[in-house]
Amino acid sequence: MNSIIDTSWDFVNSNTKELTHCYHNYPAMMIPQIARRLIHEYKQKSTNLLLDPYCGSGTSLVESNMQGINAIGFDINPLAILLSKSKTTKFSIELIKQGIQIFYDELDNHLFAMNSQFGLFNMHQENGYKTQIKNNNQTFKNIDFWYKPEIIGNLSKIKHFIKNKIHPDVQLFFLTAFSETSREVSLTRNSEFKLFRMKQIKIDDFNPDSFSIFLQKLNRNLIGLESYTNKIENNAESKVFMFNTCYQSPLELIDDKIDLIVTSPPYGDSRTTVAYGQFSRLSNQWLDFPDAEKVDNSLMGGKTNRYMNGFEVTSAKKEFELIKEIDSKRFDEVNSFTFDYYNSIKNISEVVNKNAFVCYVLGNRTVKGVQIPLDKITVEFFESFGYHHINTFVRRIPNKRMPSRNSPTNETGITGSTMSNEYIVVMKKM
Repeated sequence: MNSIIDTSWDFVNSNTKELTHCYHNYPAMMIPQIARRLIHEYKQKSTNLLLDPYCGSGTSLVESNMQGINAIGFDINPLAILLSKSKTTKFSIELIKQGIQIFYDELDNHLFAMNSQFGLFNMHQENGYKTQIKNNNQTFKNIDFWYKPEIIGNLSKIKHFIKNKIHPDVQLFFLTAFSETSREVSLTRNSEFKLFRMKQIKIDDFNPDSFSIFLQKLNRNLIGLESYTNKIENNAESKVFMFNTCYQSPLELIDDKIDLIVTSPPYGDSRTTVAYGQFSRLSNQWLDFPDAEKVDNSLMGGKTNRYMNGFEVTSAKKEFELIKEIDSKRFDEVNSFTFDYYNSIKNISEVVNKNAFVCYVLGNRTVKGVQIPLDKITVEFFESFGYHHINTFVRRIPNKRMPSRNSPTNETGITGSTMSNEYIVVMKKM
């Protein structure tokens, strides 16, 4: 199998937050420079439609539109769907500026002034409106564990403001800033993806200004939107769908065949690799998405698959056997993820045009001290469906926000280093 260490893919010190990529943090984001280069190098004259089957926060979709190519994105995390739609929508700049100004005006007029306990509007407001705000404070399971009471009140006001004062055509833009704000002002350790509460000594001194943070996000995102809108080519657009390729073929969803795939799939199940569901939970709850606590179970490998009899991965047979000897339960989890991954690739393969390129940016995680060669597994799976392996480029990960260490034994205090390289696997449908 061709594999090339190529430092030109490292993009050290590159600005990964240009355009609408600045909007919202998200776990294990593919940096835009990689998607941009892959699209540029592997698009063809006939390339009209790109697919990202695990679109996350929408990096490939944005970069596809920037090169004048329409795009389709799939994901099953509600927050990912929201972010991908928001980042690829050409919102009205005028309506956004009007909304921001209204928010400033209400701040200047003390309409968001709060008392020490409930964060109510001040006494100059009518009692009916005060009562409405108080009774509309957000509530969900353990909200008091993750937020101070005054923060709950302030976030509830911002959400109410968006729903009632912002033009419907740009509410998604404001909700994107609100989502990131809701995580930043929570009592979580914001340096981590998993939900861990701050230590009490930090909680005592933690008094963030929700309104200022929300405004900062809005103004930052507006700059990104203006840049994106000015540079997009051919009025290219993206469509984003809640869709699970592990269980369904996209043939039933999309009309045209795909000319190019650029994506970064999960590297393993969400509970033990990158905690997409935990990272997104508070945002999903504030945004009223159902089953926010069940996202991780819905993702690839989230549940042990009962239909794996006879399933074997030739390119990782030795590694899987070692894991099984060490921990049969972890083997079942790894095998379940790999089986879901295989089925996803099978379904995706059906919608790709002949001679089209497929680019997967992925990492080889370590389980129980054993490194799983997901790059080789990916090649094996695609080759089984008639694809030819073009190349695998190996790059360092200087930018990507990943956990630097994980727990290979799931025992407290025992950690091991995680991946430091990424593998860009390029296949072609023959």
